[in-house]
Amino acid sequence: MDYTPAQHVTQNWSLTKPSATGKRGMVVSQVKAAAEAGVAILDAGGNAIDAAVGTAFALAALEPWNSGLGGIGFALVHRAGQSRADVVDFGPVAPRGLNPSAFKLTGRMKQDLFAWPEVEDDANIHGPLSFAVPASVAGYSKMHATWGKLPFAEVLAPAIALAKRGLAQDWYTTIKVAASAAVLRKYDESARIYLPGGLPPIAPYQGSTGYFRLGNLPDTLERLAKAGPRDFYEGDIAASLVADTKAMGGVLSAEDLRSCEARILQATEYRWRNRTLQLTGGLTAAPTMMRVLDQMAGADFGKAPDAAWYVAFARAMKTAYAERLEGLGDADPMAAETCTTHLTVSDAEGSMVSMTTTLLSSMGSRVVLPTSGVLMNNGVMWFDPRPNQPNSIGGGKRPLTNMSPIILKDGDRPWLAAGASGGRRILAAVAQVMSFVSDFGMTVDQAAHQPRIDVSGPEGVSADMRLPADVIAALIADGPTEVVEHAVMPINFACPNVIVRDGTGETRGVSDAASPWSAAVAQA
Repeated sequence: MDYTPAQHVTQNWSLTKPSATGKRGMVVSQVKAAAEAGVAILDAGGNAIDAAVGTAFALAALEPWNSGLGGIGFALVHRAGQSRADVVDFGPVAPRGLNPSAFKLTGRMKQDLFAWPEVEDDANIHGPLSFAVPASVAGYSKMHATWGKLPFAEVLAPAIALAKRGLAQDWYTTIKVAASAAVLRKYDESARIYLPGGLPPIAPYQGSTGYFRLGNLPDTLERLAKAGPRDFYEGDIAASLVADTKAMGGVLSAEDLRSCEARILQATEYRWRNRTLQLTGGLTAAPTMMRVLDQMAGADFGKAPDAAWYVAFARAMKTAYAERLEGLGDADPMAAETCTTHLTVSDAEGSMVSMTTTLLSSMGSRVVLPTSGVLMNNGVMWFDPRPNQPNSIGGGKRPLTNMSPIILKDGDRPWLAAGASGGRRILAAVAQVMSFVSDFGMTVDQAAHQPRIDVSGPEGVSADMRLPADVIAALIADGPTEVVEHAVMPINFACPNVIVRDGTGETRGVSDAASPWSAAVAQA
């Protein structure tokens, strides 16, 4: 007989993620323990800003492949009683001493990570020359100093306790470490921590999960609590970062760290179907999201997203990305595979925070600096390695990123906060989740489990295999479409999370179903 094997399915199960509901505060994070740390800060009298900062520091110990002290990011903060959100910009900046001549092209294109021309020894992807100035601590501390309530040391306390306990040694840790093992092994401290005996850590075959310490990270967090966050940029921690980087041949300098400051800016506003969308603007995905929504304004929003809606959304995404790429002169690595984290927080007063932070690639530069235990970002990968391009590598320059935290307000009141991890896939995920809730009236549970599409460039669609047959058929008829699985690995879709707070104070939140550690946690 003729037999054609069916497509292999990694996850032959029905996947659901529990939501959380409450009348007080809530934290949604890609790691439940980090969300619980944020809620503990709320319980101690902290506000949404304190909880967001504490959660972000906790993630440095709990999700090191995605974010940490060596990272960068953007946040939206809409405080209760205020009419508009503020942006906290702690995005990537290249070290002043970064020399473009250090990145020699091989003449080949790099296909495994992104569509840039290949650089000798992948110097822009991993190792000491790939570091952008680590601005996360500056961003978190700027938020806390401006709007927080609790002492900084108290906000750091859960992160310190979690770092001392160590990173969970379960199957998900094995997958994430194994995915970067080929490069982690090139750097001594990274290999010592993550590749004991030369192999990724594995979960016990039976019994309870163990933990392992991330080098000197707990000591560095304790130092920050005692000496204050500027120690990371002007004190003993800063000195160790510079010394360790220099010993490896990097160019991050004491002046780069001293001059690192987060910026507070006014949120960009965009009127969307009787509400106002607030975005980070500038060097994020925000301008492209507005172009997508420009085109979707005339779409048919029925009771549920149908084939026509998905096709319209795919077309809008393709057009917006074509404009993005053309306007940037090929200066945006839209094909980059990145690993980011997103957290969303609300408090009992109604303040909301939507924050996206990243190391860029999974495990960033793959370099753990031994004295501090800080895993550094590889933000130089955001730059075009070719000379004379709009976004070419250069000292002190800021590249474009794909991050897209949002807060949708109803009148002047923050109503929905959302964002996602997933690099080039973030925009499609955030736009769809927002639309599912705000335009189609879905609950957060329904929106989190509604199949999505991904469009990450001017051509091609990835469609969740769970979509109805007529939707998939319509997408295929409209252009190149790949039907894929929404799974833990491979990662074909971004991982969004969302909080909605209605006018009565009822708050509901949920995280992405395919993100195994993620959770929404409400105050009791």
